[in-house]
Amino acid sequence: MTNGMGNKSVVLQDVRKSYGSLPVVHGIDLTIDEGEFVVFVGPSGCGKSTLLRMIAGLEDVTDGEIEIKGRLVTDLDPSERGIAMVFQSYALYPHMSVRDNLAFGLKMARTSAAEIEARVKAASAILKIDHLLDRRPGQLSGGQRQRVAIGRAIVRKPDVFLFDEPLSNLDAELRVSMRIEIARLHRDLGNTMIYVTHDQTEAMTLADKIVVLRDGRVEQAGTPRQIYEDPANTFVAGFIGSPRMNLLTARSAEQGLVEVAGVRIETVLSCTGRLAGGAVTLGLRPEHLKVAPDRSGRLMATVDFSEYLGGTQYLYCQLGDGQSLTVEHRSPVSIAAGDQVSLLFEPADCRLFDEGGNRLR
Repeated sequence: MTNGMGNKSVVLQDVRKSYGSLPVVHGIDLTIDEGEFVVFVGPSGCGKSTLLRMIAGLEDVTDGEIEIKGRLVTDLDPSERGIAMVFQSYALYPHMSVRDNLAFGLKMARTSAAEIEARVKAASAILKIDHLLDRRPGQLSGGQRQRVAIGRAIVRKPDVFLFDEPLSNLDAELRVSMRIEIARLHRDLGNTMIYVTHDQTEAMTLADKIVVLRDGRVEQAGTPRQIYEDPANTFVAGFIGSPRMNLLTARSAEQGLVEVAGVRIETVLSCTGRLAGGAVTLGLRPEHLKVAPDRSGRLMATVDFSEYLGGTQYLYCQLGDGQSLTVEHRSPVSIAAGDQVSLLFEPADCRLFDEGGNRLR
């Protein structure tokens, strides 16, 4: 176990969770540094909320150990872990004013009246909810209620903030503004924050580190840029990015070449030579595909559907062998369904994956 030295905030060692004979979290090792904003992301059922609740102490750990700030907390009650949690449902007391909601946990901990007043005042100032202190939750908008829920966490002065899909109940516009609020809060407070979401846009915009989960396992952990530009496997490549990365069935040819839809494609990877004739997957981000006006592109495709979004047009296309791919088209020249397009891309933008979906380098 670590000794609490250095800048480690949360450490998970071989953490596992089973419900009876059903394992749902499979031996996760993870280190979160002091002040880091870490986002657990993945599809429904991947184990991200279960993992967060184990860190919080709301779920028992079947096996493994959890440390927070150098203390072993695996068997400690939530109140002893130095954490504060913000839930999707806000969990506010409807009969209490905002002020009393913020103060309730501190009163239960028998904090002095002067200290409670100072902390409530500080939290309401940070979140700009001073004018709401005498209202009840039923008189607030969804965004205001979420601010109060976050304020209730702030007043506890935790070592670690835990957020469990806090923006899921808000409409699209409010989600964007609350993302900005949470990012600002992290910058101002500097606390370690762990945030669970199924929304990869939230993960990309908020995180210092993203942990991509699937079926109770960590598929990849890294900065948003690392996860996006250097995905470890086809699952991460397809999950992170909107629209998702194009993943095309291909065959390895001689060194540096793969074959897609009967066309040989140049890559910068020498491993294709030793895999000659073997099945691979070619990954290309939509923004890396360009429509060649003179039909000098490497791939020909037919546009099935064109989506115009102002500065960007998304082209949903089919190759000659029926494979689908998406092109991000930024040009004043509009392209319509039924048009043939010739596609250019740089060899360095190609990502290759083996038959098991793992990245080839």
